Amino acid sequence: MGFEYKMVQVPPNVAVRAREHRGNEAAAYLEGVVNEYARDGWEFYRVDSIGVNVQPGCFDALFGRKAQSATYYVVTFRRPD
Repeated sequence: MGFEYKMVQVPPNVAVRAREHRGNEAAAYLEGVVNEYARDGWEFYRVDSIGVNVQPGCFDALFGRKAQSATYYVVTFRRPD
């Protein structure tokens, strides 16, 4: 039996107001994402971070800008084919 996979990019940081900060915001955010997809039949599989090098455009390169690194976070879901 095979699986179909779905990847969902999530923000690297979760914004919260100081007065509402409880320390579990990241878990609560991911729980919401996982439950949303579970309702559509997707099973949570894992979370990965993916590093990407962003190359400067033509004009930025002319002015000496270097490549910048960015990290993206992806939640992977799966369901049977």
